Order: sequence, then structure tokens, then C-alpha cells
Amino acid sequence: MMKRWLVLFALTLSLPLQAAPAADIDSSAAAQLYGQHCQSCHGADRLGGMGPALLPESLERLKPAEISRTIRQGRSATQMAGFASQLSEEQISQLTAYVQSAPATPPRWSEADMRASHRQPVALSSLPAKPQYTANPLNLFVVVEAGDHHVTVLDGERFRPITRFASHYAVHGGPKFSPDGRFVYFSSRDGWVTQYDLYSLQVVADIRVGLNTRNIAVSDDGNWILAGNTLPQTLVLLDAHGLAPVKTIAVRDAAGHPSRVSAVYEAAPRHSFVVALKDVPELWEISYDRHAAPVYPGLVHDYQMGEALAQPGFLTPRVTPLSMVLDDFYFDPSYQHVLGASRSGQAQVISLDARSKVADLPLDGMPHLGSGISFERDGHRIMATPNLKGGQLSFVDMDSWQLIKQVQLPGPGFFLRSHENTPYAWADSMMSAHKDTLSIIDKRSLSVVRQLVLRPGKTTAHVEFTRDGRYALVSVMENPGELIVVDAQTLREVAALPMAKPIGKYNVFNKVNRSEGTSH
Repeated sequence: MMKRWLVLFALTLSLPLQAAPAADIDSSAAAQLYGQHCQSCHGADRLGGMGPALLPESLERLKPAEISRTIRQGRSATQMAGFASQLSEEQISQLTAYVQSAPATPPRWSEADMRASHRQPVALSSLPAKPQYTANPLNLFVVVEAGDHHVTVLDGERFRPITRFASHYAVHGGPKFSPDGRFVYFSSRDGWVTQYDLYSLQVVADIRVGLNTRNIAVSDDGNWILAGNTLPQTLVLLDAHGLAPVKTIAVRDAAGHPSRVSAVYEAAPRHSFVVALKDVPELWEISYDRHAAPVYPGLVHDYQMGEALAQPGFLTPRVTPLSMVLDDFYFDPSYQHVLGASRSGQAQVISLDARSKVADLPLDGMPHLGSGISFERDGHRIMATPNLKGGQLSFVDMDSWQLIKQVQLPGPGFFLRSHENTPYAWADSMMSAHKDTLSIIDKRSLSVVRQLVLRPGKTTAHVEFTRDGRYALVSVMENPGELIVVDAQTLREVAALPMAKPIGKYNVFNKVNRSEGTSH
């Protein structure tokens, strides 16, 4: 059983997909090709096995040409072989269209399926009390490498890898940490949630909570994980100490209309999770407050689960009706307000206490609030956000909710990062022809003071700072790619590490202490 679990964990491989099937697909012939060449690894129902799920929801980010290339050439560092010698171009096109199309029978994932997938290869009681290495455990970086689906644990002082291990296919949403920084939790697009021990450097537990998962959040007491799914349309509560499933919540509005989950966030001061829905105009707040009960240091026993679930208000969604569907949002420092935006470019400020809109935000285009930062300037708290369409940064006064200034960048970007110990914010333009350019913005003058090109022509983005803010780590999102270490004061490169498309890196201290310059 242990060997089988390790194989399933390590061999999360291969072919992804997007929506919109190609025209003129011969579904019968394509299904036969799938059964002959793909079924043994990806499952007869396309829900995954040794390979990942081949469903439109799970593999939506890949273009048809990328899918065809994977079928033709295979995928390095996995057991996904290439089929160029076995399939014609017409057959490859048929398979590409087939895996992009919805299955004839809607896929299902029950609580029984979830429990059957649960693995806990390491007993929590057997874990060491201290880190098994000399590096500072609070200044580690967890680096997600999408190029070959691995994770590197990096010493944030010496900038040396401590270990590297295989992840599930398409880890996303940013890993989340336990409050003490000991455990890191990952979620993947095809529904896997993994608990990893940063002291002993090993996987502790693994469970598949759905077929397509948006992201996860960890409660501020360290006891609970909430996972948000788009397939099936559920929220799943897990015991954070071993990932045993505790409760599944169907995501529906008062009229019974189901909704996919857009995102799940943790609001620590409120002892609650906040959930954005993709298909209905509602915002949910789900309390996990157990009246300041002490944090249980091990597995949550059944009787404790029962006590928690029986308490009034525990895990009962508190619904805020909205005038629009939120796709992205950001909390103010008090966590009393949510700044939310839709894909249509509308943006609002919503009070979680009053459960109503309190202001419109003057942000057009497509603000990416999830990458926003906030900082103090002239006695005011300022929020800054990039824009996925307009290619500018917007600065908003969080007292008046008024737009202060917009700063034009070389092109649209995705990430904005800073640190409380630096006067600068770093923005990329990775979604434009200037994908290699980082703009350095002075938080005092709200102006660009320098544009930095570290690797001409290479996609350069996602800055994360060391614990003290002295160094900025920058991703070259190519395969092969690099992780570049830059002195945050002089802006000079001091080190570079080869990586396989490092799409994100996350500093333990900054995450658990909610640094004002990083995403939460």
C-alpha cells in the first residue's frame, strides 16, 4: 500500500487541457484512441490515476497546441511517453479535442471517494521536535516549479536548496502555512491537497478533495483547512493535522442554484474563512471560532469534531448579497472590509460586519486585487493593485476609498510585491511584449524610479523578499528557468539558481506574519 501511494504521488504527470473542443470530432474514434493509449494512466472516466485528470476544468489553462505537443512528444521527468510514432497528426488532433470536451456522463466525486484517496504515510507522533538541518526554518522559501512539477525548499540566508521533491500536477493557488510555519499545505488543480513537514522534509498526508480545486486556506488556530472546489461545487473542511475529511458543504444560494468556488481566504482576526463564489452574486463568511478553545496539538479527535460542529454558527455560511459576482478580492488590514472586483472591471468595497457595499472603487479594466499590497504613506493607508488589462498600477486611499494616482507600466503584469523594510514595490509586465521588465516603484513618491531587465527576452515576474527584506528573489518563468537573487537596496544581482519554470516562491516568515508586501 505504501509503495502504491508513493507511485501515485510521484507520478502526477502529463497532459493538460483547456475548454472549447475542436470542430468535427469523431467522438467514437477519439474515445477508442483514449481507451487504447490513455486510459491505463488517466482512468476510464478521465478522473486521473498515475496521471492527472483529463477534464476541461482541471486543465483549462493549456492551449490546444500545447496539448497536442504533449501527446506527440510526452512530458519530461514523468512517465508520460510521446506518441508521435504511434499516432497520426489527425489522431492527435482527435485526442486533443476529446480531452477538451466534457465527458458524456458528468463526473462525480463523493465523500467515499475522498476518504478512499486519503493517505497518511507518516504518523504525526513520530515527527521530530526540531528541524533536521541547520538553516533558519522561518527564513526558508518554498519554490513551486511548474516546469517539471517539483517543489524546492530553499535556505533563505545561504540561497542553497535544502531538498527538492515531486509535487502533484499543476500545484496552484499558492502554498499555505501552519501558524508556526512548520507545515506547508499545497493544492493542485485536479483536487489533491498535500501536507508537508518542513522540519523532517517529508510528505505527512495527502487527500483528493475534488476533481478541480481552486485553492485552500488554513485557519489561524492551525486546526482546519478549507478547500474550495469548482468540480464538484463544494467546500471541504479538513483536519489540518493529517488531512482527515471533516465536513463537506454544498455551495448553493438560497434558491438552490449551485456555484463554483472562485476563491477561499482566511480572515485571521475574525476567526473565519471568506469565500467568493463564481456563479452567484454572494460572499460567504464561515466562522470556525470555538470560543477561544485552546489549539489541540495533534489530531482532532472525533468527539472534538462533534463538539465543534454542534456549536451554533460553526461552519454556517453568513451570506452577504452582492450586485455582482466577485472574481478577485483583497482585505483591508482590519479584515472588516473586502475590496472585490469582477471580470467586467467593476470594483466595490464590502463591509463584512454590515454585510453590504459601502463604496464603489474607481478601478477600471481588470484590477488584480489578489496581488495587491498596502502600506503607510503620509499618515494614510494606501492600497496598490496591478491591472491585467490596462498595464498600470492603481493607488487607492483606504480611508476615503478614492483613487490617488495611476502609474503606467511598460505593459500589463500579474504581480506586485514589496516588504515593510524597503521603500520600493516591484511590478512585472509579464503579460506584454515587455515580459522581461520589472518596474521599481518608490512608495513615497508613487513613481517608477527604475526599470530592471535581468534576463532580456525572458518572462520575469513574482518577486518575494527574504525575512528581513534585504534581498528580492525573482522568477525567470521559463523551462529551463532561474531564480535570481537581487540586493533590494542596490538592485544588483547577487546569485542565480537554475530552476524548472519557478512560478512562485514563498517565504515562511513573511507568510505566517502577514508581511504587508506579500499576498495573504
